Amino acid sequence: METKEKTEVLNDLILINNDRIEGYQKAKEELKDGNDDLKELFTSMIAESHALKMALATEVTASGEEVEEGTTNSGKIYRAWMDVKAAFSGADRKAVLESCEFGEDAAQKAYQMALKEEDLPAHVRSLISEQKATLRASHDKIKALRDAQA
Repeated sequence: METKEKTEVLNDLILINNDRIEGYQKAKEELKDGNDDLKELFTSMIAESHALKMALATEVTASGEEVEEGTTNSGKIYRAWMDVKAAFSGADRKAVLESCEFGEDAAQKAYQMALKEEDLPAHVRSLISEQKATLRASHDKIKALRDAQA
């Protein structure tokens, strides 16, 4: 695989993690008082995405390429959707968790698409697979919490 193609795949995943960071920051802001458990969880998921992003960025810079900044267009759409949903729902726990699950689904799709790229070096494929599994566990936590809401 060309270095440039590998870098594009990695940079796409960096942008998805940036979306995730902004999404969870927004989710923390939307929560009403008394949701300290979710705020703590979202803070840990923000830290998780920072760590994932750094591992991806290390791989990009090792290739001599530039690391992408900012967020994806789909991420901006996700955050706008979260704003609309919160306006109608009063930002209750279930609505915030539903929005977060929507974002986690988007991250899973992005990682799945990255793994479909042919000719990824083995160590990059392994990194992406491990990160996808980490994000899957976070998705499942959010889904379980959402399912537990009345």
